[in-house]
Amino acid sequence: MDSSGERDLAAEREICGLVGELARRIDSHVRQRVVGLDLTGPQAVALRELTGPMTMRELALRMGCEQSNVTYIADRLEKQGVIERRPHPHDRRAKRLALTEQGTALRERLMEALTQDSPLSGLTYEEQKGLYKLLLKAAR
Repeated sequence: MDSSGERDLAAEREICGLVGELARRIDSHVRQRVVGLDLTGPQAVALRELTGPMTMRELALRMGCEQSNVTYIADRLEKQGVIERRPHPHDRRAKRLALTEQGTALRERLMEALTQDSPLSGLTYEEQKGLYKLLLKAAR
């Protein structure tokens, strides 16, 4: 392999390292911010991703985890009165998760807490949009 190919591999390795470090920082940030909200990290991620009523399968895809993990998280959030299971409008066998009034208020507090000192807050809006587009392209 020529030297330019080796540089590409080195750059890719460095990018992977940086993405991994950013993921760790975001995870740590989420865990620090949710302590005062009486949530676990996974519960916070579920609430962050629950932008409207959705099935557990849809939420699992957004969270990047198995549906069985979402079932456990949803059970806990339901016991706390944060979400409720509602009938799916087009599939009698399916249920959709939806925020309760209490859940909507908690999600708003969560989103506010997550934006404070976020690992991404050092980027401008345009830089965040650019990073989003690049990560989306790489993920596809």
